[in-house]
Amino acid sequence: MIKYGYYPLIRQVYMKRFIQLIVLLATVCAHAQTLEKMNWFNEPAQWSIEGSSLSMTVTPQSDYWRISHYGFTVDDAPFYWAEYGGEFEAKVKISGDYKVRFDQAGLMLRIDHENYIKAGIEFVDGKYNLSAVVTHHTSDWSVITLDKPVPYVWIKAVRRLDAVEIFYSFDDKEYILMRNAWMQDNIPMKVGVMGACPDGTGFNARFENFSVKHLPDQRRLNWLKEHAE
Repeated sequence: MIKYGYYPLIRQVYMKRFIQLIVLLATVCAHAQTLEKMNWFNEPAQWSIEGSSLSMTVTPQSDYWRISHYGFTVDDAPFYWAEYGGEFEAKVKISGDYKVRFDQAGLMLRIDHENYIKAGIEFVDGKYNLSAVVTHHTSDWSVITLDKPVPYVWIKAVRRLDAVEIFYSFDDKEYILMRNAWMQDNIPMKVGVMGACPDGTGFNARFENFSVKHLPDQRRLNWLKEHAE
Protein backbone atom coordinates (compact mmCIF):
# COMPACT_ATOMS: atom_id res chain seq x y z
CA MET A 1 0.00 0.00 0.00
CA ILE A 2 1.37 3.41 -1.00
CA LYS A 3 0.96 6.14 1.54
CA TYR A 4 -0.66 9.37 0.38
CA GLY A 5 2.47 11.40 1.07
CA TYR A 6 4.41 9.36 -1.47
CA TYR A 7 2.31 10.45 -4.46
CA PRO A 8 4.07 13.82 -5.02
CA LEU A 9 7.43 12.05 -4.95
CA ILE A 10 6.28 9.40 -7.43
CA ARG A 11 4.87 12.10 -9.69
CA GLN A 12 8.20 13.94 -9.60
CA VAL A 13 10.10 10.77 -10.52
CA TYR A 14 7.84 10.03 -13.46
CA MET A 15 7.99 13.65 -14.61
CA LYS A 16 11.79 13.59 -14.42
CA ARG A 17 11.92 10.41 -16.49
CA PHE A 18 9.45 11.87 -18.98
CA ILE A 19 11.62 14.98 -19.42
CA GLN A 20 14.71 12.81 -19.84
CA LEU A 21 12.92 10.83 -22.53
CA ILE A 22 11.93 14.00 -24.39
CA VAL A 23 15.53 15.26 -24.26
CA LEU A 24 16.80 11.90 -25.50
CA LEU A 25 14.34 11.89 -28.41
CA ALA A 26 15.31 15.45 -29.30
CA THR A 27 18.98 14.47 -29.26
CA VAL A 28 18.34 11.47 -31.51
CA CYS A 29 16.35 13.62 -33.93
CA ALA A 30 19.11 16.22 -34.02
CA HIS A 31 21.75 13.60 -34.70
CA ALA A 32 19.54 12.16 -37.48
CA GLN A 33 20.03 15.36 -39.51
CA THR A 34 23.26 14.12 -41.07
CA LEU A 35 25.01 15.00 -44.31
CA GLU A 36 24.10 11.56 -45.65
CA LYS A 37 20.42 12.56 -45.71
CA MET A 38 20.97 15.51 -48.06
CA ASN A 39 20.54 15.57 -51.85
CA TRP A 40 22.70 16.33 -54.87
CA PHE A 41 21.89 18.68 -57.71
CA ASN A 42 24.58 18.21 -60.37
CA GLU A 43 26.44 15.55 -58.40
CA PRO A 44 30.22 15.75 -58.95
CA ALA A 45 32.25 12.75 -60.06
CA GLN A 46 34.19 12.60 -56.79
CA TRP A 47 32.97 13.42 -53.29
CA SER A 48 33.08 11.96 -49.81
CA ILE A 49 31.66 12.44 -46.32
CA GLU A 50 33.64 11.94 -43.12
CA GLY A 51 31.73 12.76 -39.97
CA SER A 52 30.56 16.36 -40.26
CA SER A 53 32.76 17.15 -43.27
CA LEU A 54 31.91 17.01 -46.98
CA SER A 55 34.71 17.07 -49.56
CA MET A 56 34.20 17.33 -53.30
CA THR A 57 36.20 17.72 -56.48
CA VAL A 58 34.33 20.59 -58.10
CA THR A 59 33.14 19.84 -61.62
CA PRO A 60 35.20 21.62 -64.32
CA GLN A 61 33.51 24.28 -66.46
CA SER A 62 30.52 24.62 -64.10
CA ASP A 63 28.81 27.61 -62.50
CA TYR A 64 25.59 29.36 -61.47
CA TRP A 65 24.78 32.58 -63.30
CA ARG A 66 21.87 34.13 -65.19
CA ILE A 67 22.07 36.49 -68.14
CA SER A 68 23.44 39.82 -66.85
CA HIS A 69 26.78 41.24 -68.03
CA TYR A 70 28.03 38.01 -69.64
CA GLY A 71 24.94 37.24 -71.71
CA PHE A 72 24.71 33.53 -70.84
CA THR A 73 22.91 31.33 -68.32
CA VAL A 74 24.51 28.35 -66.56
CA ASP A 75 23.01 26.16 -63.84
CA ASP A 76 25.30 23.14 -63.75
CA ALA A 77 27.63 23.33 -60.71
CA PRO A 78 27.52 20.86 -57.77
CA PHE A 79 25.02 21.76 -55.02
CA TYR A 80 24.40 19.55 -51.97
CA TRP A 81 21.19 20.52 -50.22
CA ALA A 82 18.29 19.90 -47.87
CA GLU A 83 14.96 21.74 -47.99
CA TYR A 84 13.73 24.03 -45.22
CA GLY A 85 10.62 26.14 -44.79
CA GLY A 86 10.16 29.24 -42.70
CA GLU A 87 12.94 31.26 -41.11
CA PHE A 88 16.34 29.85 -40.23
CA GLU A 89 20.06 30.38 -39.72
CA ALA A 90 22.46 28.35 -41.89
CA LYS A 91 26.20 28.17 -41.31
CA VAL A 92 29.23 26.32 -42.72
CA LYS A 93 33.03 26.40 -42.61
CA ILE A 94 34.57 26.51 -46.10
CA SER A 95 38.05 25.82 -47.46
CA GLY A 96 39.39 25.05 -50.93
CA ASP A 97 42.43 24.56 -53.13
CA TYR A 98 41.51 27.43 -55.42
CA LYS A 99 43.63 27.52 -58.58
CA VAL A 100 42.26 29.64 -61.41
CA ARG A 101 39.95 32.58 -62.03
CA PHE A 102 36.44 32.23 -60.63
CA ASP A 103 37.10 29.06 -58.60
CA GLN A 104 34.55 29.34 -55.79
CA ALA A 105 32.99 27.49 -52.85
CA GLY A 106 30.21 28.60 -50.58
CA LEU A 107 26.77 28.43 -49.03
CA MET A 108 23.76 28.38 -51.34
CA LEU A 109 20.07 29.18 -50.77
CA ARG A 110 17.84 28.36 -53.69
CA ILE A 111 14.13 28.55 -54.42
CA ASP A 112 14.47 27.65 -58.11
CA HIS A 113 16.72 28.28 -61.13
CA GLU A 114 15.73 31.96 -61.23
CA ASN A 115 15.88 32.75 -57.52
CA TYR A 116 18.96 31.92 -55.45
CA ILE A 117 21.88 33.23 -53.43
CA LYS A 118 25.41 31.85 -53.34
CA ALA A 119 28.05 33.29 -51.01
CA GLY A 120 31.57 32.27 -50.05
CA ILE A 121 35.15 32.56 -51.29
CA GLU A 122 35.90 33.26 -54.95
CA PHE A 123 39.38 33.35 -56.47
CA VAL A 124 39.71 36.28 -58.92
CA ASP A 125 42.89 37.77 -60.41
CA GLY A 126 45.07 35.88 -57.97
CA LYS A 127 43.23 37.13 -54.87
CA TYR A 128 40.71 35.69 -52.45
CA ASN A 129 37.37 37.50 -52.43
CA LEU A 130 34.35 37.23 -50.20
CA SER A 131 31.76 36.86 -52.91
CA ALA A 132 27.96 36.99 -53.06
CA VAL A 133 25.73 36.43 -56.08
CA VAL A 134 22.03 37.22 -55.78
CA THR A 135 19.75 36.09 -58.58
CA HIS A 136 16.17 37.11 -59.31
CA HIS A 137 15.80 36.21 -63.00
CA THR A 138 19.13 37.98 -63.60
CA SER A 139 22.24 37.71 -61.43
CA ASP A 140 24.29 40.39 -59.68
CA TRP A 141 27.69 40.00 -58.04
CA SER A 142 29.36 41.76 -55.12
CA VAL A 143 32.85 41.13 -53.71
CA ILE A 144 35.08 42.09 -50.78
CA THR A 145 38.72 41.58 -51.78
CA LEU A 146 40.90 40.16 -49.02
CA ASP A 147 44.44 41.42 -48.40
CA LYS A 148 45.83 37.89 -48.20
CA PRO A 149 44.68 34.29 -48.67
CA VAL A 150 42.84 32.68 -45.77
CA PRO A 151 42.85 28.95 -44.96
CA TYR A 152 39.09 28.94 -44.33
CA VAL A 153 36.07 31.12 -43.77
CA TRP A 154 32.71 30.69 -42.07
CA ILE A 155 29.65 31.86 -43.97
CA LYS A 156 26.33 32.37 -42.20
CA ALA A 157 22.94 33.16 -43.74
CA VAL A 158 19.97 34.33 -41.70
CA ARG A 159 16.54 34.24 -43.34
CA ARG A 160 14.06 36.58 -41.67
CA LEU A 161 10.78 37.75 -43.23
CA ASP A 162 11.50 38.64 -46.89
CA ALA A 163 15.27 39.12 -46.54
CA VAL A 164 18.46 37.09 -46.19
CA GLU A 165 21.46 38.50 -44.36
CA ILE A 166 24.85 37.04 -45.27
CA PHE A 167 27.72 37.19 -42.78
CA TYR A 168 31.35 36.05 -42.82
CA SER A 169 33.80 35.17 -40.06
CA PHE A 170 37.39 34.00 -39.79
CA ASP A 171 37.02 32.55 -36.28
CA ASP A 172 33.35 31.50 -35.93
CA LYS A 173 32.97 34.14 -33.20
CA GLU A 174 32.83 37.60 -34.76
CA TYR A 175 30.50 37.72 -37.78
CA ILE A 176 30.48 40.67 -40.18
CA LEU A 177 27.60 41.50 -42.50
CA MET A 178 28.56 41.27 -46.18
CA ARG A 179 25.16 41.35 -47.90
CA ASN A 180 21.47 41.93 -47.24
CA ALA A 181 19.24 40.71 -50.06
CA TRP A 182 15.54 40.35 -50.75
CA MET A 183 14.19 36.81 -51.08
CA GLN A 184 10.58 35.70 -51.34
CA ASP A 185 9.25 34.65 -47.94
CA ASN A 186 6.81 31.91 -46.97
CA ILE A 187 8.18 29.48 -49.53
CA PRO A 188 10.52 26.50 -48.95
CA MET A 189 14.18 26.86 -49.89
CA LYS A 190 16.92 24.40 -50.71
CA VAL A 191 19.83 25.17 -48.38
CA GLY A 192 23.30 23.71 -48.70
CA VAL A 193 26.81 24.01 -50.07
CA MET A 194 28.09 24.55 -53.58
CA GLY A 195 31.29 24.75 -55.58
CA ALA A 196 31.89 26.10 -59.08
CA CYS A 197 34.82 26.12 -61.48
CA PRO A 198 33.84 28.13 -64.58
CA ASP A 199 37.30 28.44 -66.15
CA GLY A 200 39.35 25.60 -64.71
CA THR A 201 39.75 21.83 -64.63
CA GLY A 202 38.33 21.40 -61.15
CA PHE A 203 39.62 21.81 -57.59
CA ASN A 204 39.07 20.33 -54.15
CA ALA A 205 36.62 22.03 -51.78
CA ARG A 206 35.80 21.14 -48.19
CA PHE A 207 32.74 22.02 -46.09
CA GLU A 208 32.68 21.43 -42.34
CA ASN A 209 29.98 21.53 -39.67
CA PHE A 210 27.13 22.55 -41.98
CA SER A 211 24.10 23.35 -39.86
CA VAL A 212 20.65 24.87 -40.21
CA LYS A 213 18.91 26.19 -37.10
CA HIS A 214 15.19 26.87 -37.07
CA LEU A 215 14.15 30.40 -36.09
CA PRO A 216 10.63 31.16 -34.83
CA ASP A 217 8.57 33.02 -37.41
CA GLN A 218 9.06 36.74 -36.83
CA ARG A 219 5.51 37.75 -37.75
CA ARG A 220 4.08 35.12 -35.42
CA LEU A 221 6.32 36.32 -32.58
CA ASN A 222 5.06 39.84 -33.15
CA TRP A 223 1.45 38.61 -33.14
CA LEU A 224 1.97 36.71 -29.90
CA LYS A 225 3.51 39.80 -28.31
CA GLU A 226 0.58 41.97 -29.35
CA HIS A 227 -1.98 39.39 -28.18
CA ALA A 228 -0.35 38.22 -24.98
CA GLU A 229 -2.78 37.11 -22.28
